[in-house]
Amino acid sequence: MCGLAGVLLEPKERSAETWEAIRRAFVQNLLANQERGKEASGVARIQRDGSCHLYKSPLPAEQLVAQRAFQNLLAGLDANTTALLGHTRAPTKGTPAHNGNNHPLWVGHVVGIHNGHVENDDDLFERLRFQRRWDVDSEIIFQILNHLHPDLLGDLYPYAIGHSLRLLEGKFTLMAVDLRQPYRLIVVRQANPLSFHYHAAWGAIFFSSRYLFLRRVFGRDVRTEILRDGTIYLFDSHALSVGPVQRIRIGFERPHLHRPAAFVLPNTPPPIPR
Repeated sequence: MCGLAGVLLEPKERSAETWEAIRRAFVQNLLANQERGKEASGVARIQRDGSCHLYKSPLPAEQLVAQRAFQNLLAGLDANTTALLGHTRAPTKGTPAHNGNNHPLWVGHVVGIHNGHVENDDDLFERLRFQRRWDVDSEIIFQILNHLHPDLLGDLYPYAIGHSLRLLEGKFTLMAVDLRQPYRLIVVRQANPLSFHYHAAWGAIFFSSRYLFLRRVFGRDVRTEILRDGTIYLFDSHALSVGPVQRIRIGFERPHLHRPAAFVLPNTPPPIPR
């Protein structure tokens, strides 16, 4: 069990007071998620130009937020920031002592965080012939996403994600940004919880593993939305008020549901029939 804490930001100028409020809310959300994992924690800041600034350590969140590197990363929030991805880790595979196993993970063009456990990651690395960098099972998720080009796939991108992630066995709720489209946030909920709150005045959507954590940050009367299980969401930082711009039901346990049948990861063998 791990904790996910994220923010998707409309790229625009804000007052110094608003930036400080966003930083404070993100830190509070990350600290609330510490009860879901204390072995490691980390954060990634995504910019509109596709650059990423990442800091993680085998420390609980309460110690991470006191580090100068963490504070400097958050101080870099500006009108060109599109997302923050925060994670608190309770490891299922891969020692936190090897910092590469900790989240966020940066694989090629994709930066992401994951809560859950992929049971067939070793098999998939062999079948898909990906070069493994770390021990953590989560890596296979972001390796798969890295092999899907969002610009080339266009409106079919979420269907390609759904088709490819059906190879996974286990639980995987995740948030990720492909740096080729740094203004969009990929959110997948499968078996593990995730909620969000849209703060219109700040131009921001806050995500958290539990809606109760968002209530701790924003108060008991805050309106939160629980994301539907078995679903892929694409959020666009330029259209926060409409919520997800695309929503695709995957039905991981129901292969008869509608989906494109022609997506196979490039240069990889087709899935083994089951």
